[in-house]
Amino acid sequence: MLTGKMLTWGPLALTAPWVLLALSALPLLWWVMRATPPAPRRMTFPAVRLLMGLRADQPVSARTPWWLILLRMVIAALVILGLAGPVLNPDAVSRGDGPLLLVVDDTWAAAPTWPERRALMLDLADRVRREGRPLLVLTTAATAPDAVAVPPALLRAEEAATVLRALEPRPWGKDLAAALARLEMRSVDAEGDADAVVWVHDGLDAPGTPVLAAYMRDLGRLEVRTAGSGEAPLILRPPTTDRDGTARVVLERPDGGPLPPRVVRLRARDDLGRVAVAADAAFAADQTRATVVVDMPTELAADLARLDLEGLPGAATVALLDETWARRPVGLVSGDAATGAAPVPLLDETHYLRQALTPYADVREGSPQDLLKRDLSVLLMTDGARPAPKAVEAVRGWVLRGGTLVRFAGPRLDALHPDLLPVRLRSGERAMGGALSWTTPGRLAVFGGETPFAGLTVPADVMVSRQVLAEPAPDLAARTWARLRDGTPLVTAAPLGRGRVVLVHVTADPRWSTLAMSGLFVDMLRRLVDSSLGVWPTGALSGDDGTSRAEDAGEAGRLPPYQVLNGLGRLGDPDPGARSLPLAALDDPVVDPAHPPGLYGMAGQWRALNLGAALATPRALPAAGLPAGTARGPLAGDAAERDLKPALLTAALVLVLMDLLVSLGLRGLLGRGAAVGGGQTRGVASTLAVAAGLGAVLGLAPGQGMAQDSDPRTALALTAALETRLAWVDSGDPGVDRVSAAGLATLTTVLARRTSAELAEPMGVDVGRDPLVAFPLLYWPVLPGQGSLTTAARAAVNDYLRHGGMILLDVHDGGDPATLLGGVDVPPLMPLPADHVLTRSFYLLDRFPGRRDGETVWVERDPVTHDGVSSVVLGRHDWAGAWAAGADGRPLFATVPGGNRQREMAYRFGVNLVLYALTGNYKGDQVHLPAIMERLTN
Repeated sequence: MLTGKMLTWGPLALTAPWVLLALSALPLLWWVMRATPPAPRRMTFPAVRLLMGLRADQPVSARTPWWLILLRMVIAALVILGLAGPVLNPDAVSRGDGPLLLVVDDTWAAAPTWPERRALMLDLADRVRREGRPLLVLTTAATAPDAVAVPPALLRAEEAATVLRALEPRPWGKDLAAALARLEMRSVDAEGDADAVVWVHDGLDAPGTPVLAAYMRDLGRLEVRTAGSGEAPLILRPPTTDRDGTARVVLERPDGGPLPPRVVRLRARDDLGRVAVAADAAFAADQTRATVVVDMPTELAADLARLDLEGLPGAATVALLDETWARRPVGLVSGDAATGAAPVPLLDETHYLRQALTPYADVREGSPQDLLKRDLSVLLMTDGARPAPKAVEAVRGWVLRGGTLVRFAGPRLDALHPDLLPVRLRSGERAMGGALSWTTPGRLAVFGGETPFAGLTVPADVMVSRQVLAEPAPDLAARTWARLRDGTPLVTAAPLGRGRVVLVHVTADPRWSTLAMSGLFVDMLRRLVDSSLGVWPTGALSGDDGTSRAEDAGEAGRLPPYQVLNGLGRLGDPDPGARSLPLAALDDPVVDPAHPPGLYGMAGQWRALNLGAALATPRALPAAGLPAGTARGPLAGDAAERDLKPALLTAALVLVLMDLLVSLGLRGLLGRGAAVGGGQTRGVASTLAVAAGLGAVLGLAPGQGMAQDSDPRTALALTAALETRLAWVDSGDPGVDRVSAAGLATLTTVLARRTSAELAEPMGVDVGRDPLVAFPLLYWPVLPGQGSLTTAARAAVNDYLRHGGMILLDVHDGGDPATLLGGVDVPPLMPLPADHVLTRSFYLLDRFPGRRDGETVWVERDPVTHDGVSSVVLGRHDWAGAWAAGADGRPLFATVPGGNRQREMAYRFGVNLVLYALTGNYKGDQVHLPAIMERLTN
């Protein structure tokens, strides 16, 4: 069938069908190729016999065998078909006349499978290039409200490929109504509507899907490509902290349809990209939620910057962490802060507050003016605090913007400002249980269900001997968060602007009650901190000249964008279209082009806006949401399109060589027996055998086409032999193997930067299966519980060591190299001497640390063979862990105790080791340098 510029026969299509006209010349070729020059014959030449045997017959050319003519016809047909550009399994969307419309969901949900999507889009662009058809590209991600709607332009395939290579996912959802409007603008204003549509779908249902799909189905054939259910996009919800300090993280995936089991790895990383904590999250079959509970030390949680999912890029699989998620900043003001007196332990009025808050909060002490220069969640003031009038106004303004002020009563309590007390107080205080009192110390009542203290257990031994009393008022009960059993308030609170003021009616030390010495005191303070909103300092929202950094210079309570996430989950500078974020938006976050996910505020004083907090529960695209006749397929199908032109032309070349050899055989130029009777047949047979062998060498054995050697051992050997590279031994532990791969990859990069050794990407090997001879150095992590090697593995290792290989044995805690290498001819070892060549093969070194330092490094005692190079180097330093870095170049693990200096020494040891393995012991000859110089000068 001829469609547009293509000619198709079932699964075969020709992109240049006009070349088939050359097939009409095949009969002429048959007539021309029938004649073959006669083969010469050997005969005696006596002169008389020559004269007597002459005949006047006219010589006739010999006939070419029919099978040789058929061979040449096949050659001509292969050349013609190859030039016609045949394609196997052409996609059905390529069989049209008009432009191809490519609709791309460049949303957050497409990010994890973006490489596969880009490969599919570029493949489609290459197909329409071969067909000579234009391409329309329509993206569906939401755009800014003030952006000008532009219809998709008609692009040549080469231009479209450039656009598709630069296309990246956006960190928000799609707006199908806007996409449909732009497509309708194209249909009205431009010529040449598309007659086939491919929708590279993100797999999620969205408003407007049926309408847009029906419109595109009316244009022509519609095909929707989505990822499989095992690759459905995941959402990482921001973590929550339980009361016991553990972090709880929830992951979600779309519902709808059968879902296979799935396991992903959650990582907690610091601001340098180093992994601090990792845990696996497992989805059961058809389960849409998975919860990970991470017991994270408070000291470690304070340094974390983000959570993400390993191997799944995207804004939805990243949760940025700010200071509010684990250790909230808390300010502490006392009377001593104003006088500058040194606090006395146990007698200091802030001692019990400090001890109760330090384990889970960032406690900052000082004057109100200093504390309010940074962000705070809660400000606590003891009864002895006497701020200056300006400081009192600053505290009041801070509370109005959303701060939480917690005050403690005492004999020196001052109102400071009427707004800074939640209730009116009676003068003096109430004493209970004294020598002149008829009452006993008061006990706490059970907490109400609508207060932050709800659910806390009241200990029986907490007693109150003195308190300040509130004046009766109609709203006193509503403002009371905790009370004694006699009904008198113990804790009162009242809103003030966007914040609130809380008063504890006893002191913050044991003078008036035993509350400060109980565990209930710690729990109550933690509830107050966790329920606080927190406020940014005024400087974080204003410029150096005092003007607001928000969109409206007179508008307060907005955070400017500091760094934002792109669609692949990478932090970077905000685009010009990013706008400041209202503080109220953090309670009900919305992510859009004007407010992308990221960090908002100033350096060191930011708040995180996470996409995972703004997304609703995802739902997979239902089949009912697409019109009838819509084809659905995966991102990469099995019946991929294949260009047959290289295979056909290569086959024609091989047949031409076979024809040449056969022709030479028929003319008797390949051997003496070729022209004698049946010798001609034998010569042709031998010629065909040679030609068949040539075809086999070129990978064209019968029935195999252009098949390549599929033996994985052969493929690995060829890959390793073509370029010099390092290798690690697979340990069987995926985590350790990932560290080994990352460590050797980073070391390869360091070698290329610092030396002339440019190595290829390192590889993992199985010593019992893979060939080892091509690798100059093997990194072998020795883990606890590893058994001895198999017989085949021992033989391979012995052969590798005998032929000049080097093994770096890195023994982990509990590892036993003697058991692992039992039966291997390991030479006697000794501690690395100070004058060993390994200490000066490139850098001058006196220690060889990895992630750990101080352990002994062992080398071969007497390396008499292989240029005196030690075949085994052994240590317990975790060198790969020190070398390993992420894709962004940041180290994955800490080096203890030397930090970055220790890591640099580990890199230098790696450089010395590789150069020692590559160049041998040549630097050992430098000991003879003085004698050589003396001879040259004499």
